Amino acid sequence: MTSHPAVEMRGVVKNYNALRPLRIAELSVTAGARLALAGIDAAGAEVMLNLVTGASLPDEGEVRVFGRRTSDVSDGDDWLASLDSFGIVSERAVLLEGATLAQNLALPFALDIDPVPPETIVRVEALADECEIAREYLSQRAGDVPPAVRVRVHLARAIALRPRLLLMEHPTAALEGNAGAAFGSTVARVCDGRTLTMVAVTQDLQFASAAAHDTLTLQGATGQLIAARRSWWRGR
Repeated sequence: MTSHPAVEMRGVVKNYNALRPLRIAELSVTAGARLALAGIDAAGAEVMLNLVTGASLPDEGEVRVFGRRTSDVSDGDDWLASLDSFGIVSERAVLLEGATLAQNLALPFALDIDPVPPETIVRVEALADECEIAREYLSQRAGDVPPAVRVRVHLARAIALRPRLLLMEHPTAALEGNAGAAFGSTVARVCDGRTLTMVAVTQDLQFASAAAHDTLTLQGATGQLIAARRSWWRGR
């Protein structure tokens, strides 16, 4: 049985009202690998993730996820079903700021979260432990917790329903100091424990070094991906 790469992009061009389109000449991510991509700004990162999830199709080229072309997704129901394969960590994901962290972490499992059912609390606490969220935060409002905790909440919700591919969109942009490295170590442990493939768009060297097996930098003009050089990274 042939094992397909988790993500393949070939000759991809996508215009998104920037100075130039997003170009990916060739990318192949082996299932189980953890890859960091540098050289892509916030707007480009959103476009990149949309291409991988099939929310957007390339203007040129081809995107395949676990061997299936995103252009072959036949209708809305098919696309919604395909989203089960993805866990997405992004500041664009909505947290209920007035709800507790426990209620936010319960949402993937239950719509009735006031109060959170006892059987769901068990799953919430397991997620919190896995993503290194101290249990003392679970009773706090999401709007009151620090950025280093918020990003772990995004991670926990992303993995809650056991996706195959973890996509991350500048996850540490709001963090300071060594928090990016600490979060990267958490991500690596979570991915290893769940045999998750990871693709993270980031400019944070410390996060990438801790989270990823490999780091590539996109050359915007050509779409070529090359091994990242430390001098190109924004220090933390």
